[in-house]
Amino acid sequence: MPDAVPARTAAPVPELAARAARTGSSPVRDILALTARPEVISFAGGLPAPELFDVAGIAAAFRHVLDREPRRALQYSTSEGDPALRAAIAARTTARGLPTGADDLLVTTGSQQGLSLLSTALLEPGDVVLVEDPCYLAALQIFSLAGARVVPVPTDDEGLDPAALDEIAGRENPKLLYVIPTFQNPTGRTLTAERRAAVAEIAARRGLWIAEDDPYGELRFEGTPQRWLASFPGAEDRTALLGSFSKVMAPGLRLGTLRAPAALRRACTVAKQAADLHTSTIDQAAAARYLAAADLDAHLARVRSAYLERRNALVDGLAAALPEGSRWNRPAGGMFVWATLPAGYDAAALLPEAVRHDVAYVPGAPFFAGTPDATAVRLSFVTHAPDEIHEGLARLRKALEGARRDG
Repeated sequence: MPDAVPARTAAPVPELAARAARTGSSPVRDILALTARPEVISFAGGLPAPELFDVAGIAAAFRHVLDREPRRALQYSTSEGDPALRAAIAARTTARGLPTGADDLLVTTGSQQGLSLLSTALLEPGDVVLVEDPCYLAALQIFSLAGARVVPVPTDDEGLDPAALDEIAGRENPKLLYVIPTFQNPTGRTLTAERRAAVAEIAARRGLWIAEDDPYGELRFEGTPQRWLASFPGAEDRTALLGSFSKVMAPGLRLGTLRAPAALRRACTVAKQAADLHTSTIDQAAAARYLAAADLDAHLARVRSAYLERRNALVDGLAAALPEGSRWNRPAGGMFVWATLPAGYDAAALLPEAVRHDVAYVPGAPFFAGTPDATAVRLSFVTHAPDEIHEGLARLRKALEGARRDG
């Protein structure tokens, strides 16, 4: 009988990279998973109203592409993106006040990828990134994965505070400022023209890049449109403008754009080649066809009209739904309302009670890179029709009343 072979002890599997270990899951995505039951009226996710998608127009665009040029639409493509799509986006950008050529643009797999590419192209571990406080959650994830040091800049009801930005930039020597100046996520706030000019001047004087994220700019239903930061003196040569089709056409297409100075755009193109070679060829071709054959502006007019009605339903109902002493804003567009409960309330601790009443929101605390506000709440008004919003607010009122009595 042969000698027994001694058992070998396996070495432990190597640990995850530090950046993966330190970067947590998105609380919003986690809440959406918890509230996926159809009976839940959710004000949590920034999900465009699916019944407003132009399904017929998008389907026609895909059919046209597959009927007329299937070999091109199903083949590999260039990293920069479909020339027809870039030309159409450039024309729309120019019409909105920022002269742009097709070669100024890189098509990305959602604007989220554009921010990731910028992070790869610009940031070394330890570099300082300035962000609005509160800030878009996924941006905080991206900067964490890059190993950047995120420094919050205070905000008020008019958005980023330029005086605070100047002081912090002088102290911290940042490389990048990340902002959503129009209908910001999570607050719905819009930076005034005066503050935009000040931010551009500070960026030029302090020598930092600006990442200007604009997923919501075409969702304005009140007031006067604001110029992009990228168009202000001092910002033209240092601003990367991120755009998205998710809120104006459909998020399932996963199409975004990055407009940036030439050297930065080339670096982002190389980063994209390493990430995914190129964005979906067929989705780009269909989007280009849609822009050529359909009336996106007419579609957006219908969307804005519906969103205005829904914003009014939510904002006008908050006085009855939230505890006395709560505060909230009335955004002129976008998707979100920012509210704060009275002192002593903890929005995260109250969320399970709300879910038990089949209604949901996003606690505001995770959006802060600085000291969190436990009383803050983000509410999205676009996903549900007004009657559902009214019912959701009635449920929220009962949940908060019950929680206060229990407390």
